[in-house]
Amino acid sequence: MSMGKKSAQLPIASNPLATRADMQEAMRQLCEPLVPYYSEGKAHLKLGETGSGCTSETAEMEGFSRVLWGLAPLASGGGDSALWDIYREGIRNGTNPGHAEYWGVVNDYDQKLVEMASFGLAMALAPEQVWQPLSEAEKGRFYDWFNQINGRTVYDCNWLFFLVMVNLGFKKLGLPYDREQMDANLDRIDEFYLSDGWYSDGIGGHCDYYGPFAIHYYGLIYADWMGEEDPKRAALYKERAAAFAKDFIYWFAGDGSALPYGRSLTYRFSQAAFWSVLAYAGVEVFPYGVMKGIVLRHLRWWFAQPIFEADGRLSIGYAYPNLVMAENYNAPGSPYWAFKTFLPLALPEEHPFWQAEELPLPELGERSVQQSPHLIIQRQEASDHIVAFNAGHPSTNEHTHTAAKYEKFAYSNRFGFSVPRAEWGLAQGAYDSILALSEGDRIYRVKRKAERSTIGDGVIHTVWKPWHDVEVRTWLVVGAPWHVRIHRIASSRYLDAADGGYALGVEDRKGKRTLQESKDEGGALAVSARGASGIRLLYGGGQAELVHPNANTNVMYARTVIPTVTASLQPGVHWMATGIYGNPGDERDNCTEDWEQAPRVVLENGSFNVYIGGHSIYKLTNVGIERIEA
Repeated sequence: MSMGKKSAQLPIASNPLATRADMQEAMRQLCEPLVPYYSEGKAHLKLGETGSGCTSETAEMEGFSRVLWGLAPLASGGGDSALWDIYREGIRNGTNPGHAEYWGVVNDYDQKLVEMASFGLAMALAPEQVWQPLSEAEKGRFYDWFNQINGRTVYDCNWLFFLVMVNLGFKKLGLPYDREQMDANLDRIDEFYLSDGWYSDGIGGHCDYYGPFAIHYYGLIYADWMGEEDPKRAALYKERAAAFAKDFIYWFAGDGSALPYGRSLTYRFSQAAFWSVLAYAGVEVFPYGVMKGIVLRHLRWWFAQPIFEADGRLSIGYAYPNLVMAENYNAPGSPYWAFKTFLPLALPEEHPFWQAEELPLPELGERSVQQSPHLIIQRQEASDHIVAFNAGHPSTNEHTHTAAKYEKFAYSNRFGFSVPRAEWGLAQGAYDSILALSEGDRIYRVKRKAERSTIGDGVIHTVWKPWHDVEVRTWLVVGAPWHVRIHRIASSRYLDAADGGYALGVEDRKGKRTLQESKDEGGALAVSARGASGIRLLYGGGQAELVHPNANTNVMYARTVIPTVTASLQPGVHWMATGIYGNPGDERDNCTEDWEQAPRVVLENGSFNVYIGGHSIYKLTNVGIERIEA
């Protein structure tokens, strides 16, 4: 039986997710399968045997804690859960140094510091569940354990907000809290701010979902709770969130899906948590009906995917269970970070969010240039297709598969992206939407960071160096269903090059293989029930082929095919231009006409002209100079 069939039998699959009551029921449906997995003393939640970078005991405390992101709003809005008896016992024992399930001393950079934030939310939203039932001695132990965060060092990124959340919880309970350290952390977070509502996750860090589901999320909670005491900062957080929303809405499709990009994608429907907290904080940058629609359609989309274990537990992965794409810090309970999206349950039934009619996305432009995250978002409304064209970033990090998650040329909500399974060859590397280079040993290098880049209206230019003596200049002419890449490769080495298109799922929703393949002179096309993906060599030497990567490399589909242009290059300067075709959807015959309308790249009078739809719309002038003009 396929995972898809198992998921379809779960109660949540039939939840219409149209009303507040439906969302309350969804929370209970997601929590019910967890009951057998709590420890004897209830302070740990062990959901699997896979490991992460922290200890097993800490991972089980993580699982216990993350459920509170949804339980606390449910309780605040008047909803009940059978889990609260478990949580009261678990909190008593987890904070008791004399109990076998004591959560222990917290160290600097400890994962437990991350998990304390959900208790900050619970202290404020559900004190009658997590605080008031405790005895005076139990309250003292509770405070002492969580107060450890005020004496610990955290990573210089979104982690700074965890201390803020715990101290806000203390303040709500009337307990002593460290306002001075709160202010110091908030001042440091302000240094991560870029422009147009965007934060990087630390100085020089990436712009990804940690902006919306972490920094903005906590900032808007702060704004709501501290609006009278700290009105200036509260207003600033709301102003920045409103500006960010106007860009971030382009990351969501009409069918509820969102753009898979960056790390921590196993948190899945936390992608919409920003819209939940925006409504909670009363920032109506879009009508409440629009925000409600984004949240509810997003949940519906996710609950239709095979993301559950057979008994209803969330798995590690993205659109299906997948450890290959996971982070080192992803433990079995990590996916429950996604419960952040249930924050609107704290809003009463009469709140405008719940009273509003669910609305579709507003009318959006076909293209959004987003300078801070180094992206151009291209939308195909008819097929609910979103593509983020990426310039790359000036720095990198040591997280898992960083190059695949942040440095590919294009990220799609319908084709996803792929991560390497191993290091040898094109099949193990799964090099979709990237140029991979090898010295003939089948060990490939890709762009890990950008030396420099520029983003114009429809054109991205990036310079990157896979070796110290190899420089690649890449121009992306963005578009859909076609986009064009032009590479200038200057190398003192013999190189094998592989420029990959979109990865296409080869099976339909029932697991039946539906792939059709075709190749002609300079082109390769794959068509399946998932749509069509193709590539054409527009300039330079080489040939087109269809690469069948290892299973479980793509975040959307377990088995894929990647149209790829390959070439062997002598030392010197080489130019390669490719046309990349991607047409998602179930109607396979729709691609024929589009595929035949391939772009052209022609060298004319010392300049490269890019022809799309028969018209020359871009020109690369002064060959070798870093400029493309419309």
